[in-house]
Amino acid sequence: MTVPPTPQDHPQPPPPPLAGRKEWTALGVLMLPLLLVSMDVSVLYFAIPFISQDLAPSATQQLWILDVYGFVLSGLLITMGTLGDRIGRRRLLLSGAVAFGAASVAAAYASTPDLLIAARALLGVGGATLMPSTLALIRNLFRDSAQRAKAVTLWTAVMAAGISLGPVLSGVLLEHFWWGSLFLINLPAMLLLLVLAPFLLPEFKSTPRPGFDLLSALLSLAAVLPVVYGIKEVAKSGIHVLPLVHVAAGVALGLLFVRRQRSLAQPMIDLTMIRRRAFGGAVVANVLAMFATVGFAVFFNQYLQSVLGMRPLEAALWSLVPSGAAFVCAPVGAMLAGRINRAHVMAGGFAIAAAGFVWLTQVRTDSPLWFVLTGCATYVGGIITAMTLANEMALGAAPPERAGAAASVIESGTEFGGALGMAVLGSIGAAVYTREMAGPVTGPGAGPVPEAVRETLGGAVAAARHLPAAQAESLLASAREAFTQSLNYAALGAAVFMLLAAACAVMMLRHGADPGTPAPASEPLERSGRA
Repeated sequence: MTVPPTPQDHPQPPPPPLAGRKEWTALGVLMLPLLLVSMDVSVLYFAIPFISQDLAPSATQQLWILDVYGFVLSGLLITMGTLGDRIGRRRLLLSGAVAFGAASVAAAYASTPDLLIAARALLGVGGATLMPSTLALIRNLFRDSAQRAKAVTLWTAVMAAGISLGPVLSGVLLEHFWWGSLFLINLPAMLLLLVLAPFLLPEFKSTPRPGFDLLSALLSLAAVLPVVYGIKEVAKSGIHVLPLVHVAAGVALGLLFVRRQRSLAQPMIDLTMIRRRAFGGAVVANVLAMFATVGFAVFFNQYLQSVLGMRPLEAALWSLVPSGAAFVCAPVGAMLAGRINRAHVMAGGFAIAAAGFVWLTQVRTDSPLWFVLTGCATYVGGIITAMTLANEMALGAAPPERAGAAASVIESGTEFGGALGMAVLGSIGAAVYTREMAGPVTGPGAGPVPEAVRETLGGAVAAARHLPAAQAESLLASAREAFTQSLNYAALGAAVFMLLAAACAVMMLRHGADPGTPAPASEPLERSGRA
């Protein structure tokens, strides 16, 4: 007779320890670099005219001033995440704070366009060390899944808030100080991080140290940079041969990177981790979320300024209103995920986002502001809910000793999603605008107009300044109507992708691992209180 096993025969592992006041205080410290790194993505949007007046950059140099930060940041995320697993995440965080602070000073006092480009590139290096370190340390500080979910909710909300706050901070500082102040604002936060982190953040690193393969690091950089560059060029200039060649070259190098990881005993990225549905599916969901968020943001900001006629600072302040939905919806989503399958909660968030975008397909040139903000708040709330759960699921599915590499993959997906959204939704909007402006401009005083007005609303606004009042009014009315149509179609495209994301969440993640179950650790994790 077989005796059934008793609970004593298979004792349950003890629950992970709960984080206390020190860990939550440490989380607050980690939010400092995250906020500044995300703000630096958008802080120069309104500063370019001032920089152009002082440094007189060429058109190409101006583009590099704006883009080199994001290029270097995205290209080095994987390398820096793996490096943090090897040398220690706190050590990498503190090194990144020093680099970020030094680069901020160099950027603020740059005397030539080339020096400013170099300083922005160094800022990207510092940012690439800071972002994966913050997310990886959350994985180590909060071992309990419920507490980790709250911490990741805050991390996601702060990252989104930083991107939104960048233009606001830019507008406020530029009204009172010179453009270099946009970079010097980083220094107090970096100094505070350097002072507090050694006391509040314990060191985490893998034991034995994971291998650091220089060729893999070079391949990851060489794969990411051409893809991001090519996608952004498509977003700016449309589909041309050269950007597509860059994307193809990056994909080919990416395949070489993957092939090398399979042959290494200690790869930079554990491919078995990516194949886990709870991780790989969550990363895909995150990519689609950022696709819609970043891809549509340019339409919203331009609508406020060029259609509703707001000043830059006024538009930036109103653009913060929809972000408030994130602080309401994300905790509600986390609470629901504790009761029902989180894949269904994520799908619900994407469905709500799709509804918000459908609402925005009805925006007109004379729509009241509350109508536009309601649609934006709806999609922001839905997307942030889904992103928070996706980030927490992916991070929980990663072994603790590979948290840095896992965080870098999550954030690389975020960069790709944003660049792809700008390219696809931007192309949809550009095609609709060009079609609507293809015919002659009608109305009082209408006449021949420069070709630039048929390409962008900004070109129409610039051209109108040099036209007689009646013709300028007719031109702007036609251009605003055309742009609003392009916004409607971009919103429709975003809604379709959000429904696709909802379907992917259900199909890929409904049977995924429960993030409350710790991922198996293949290696012990070394923890020390102080460096």
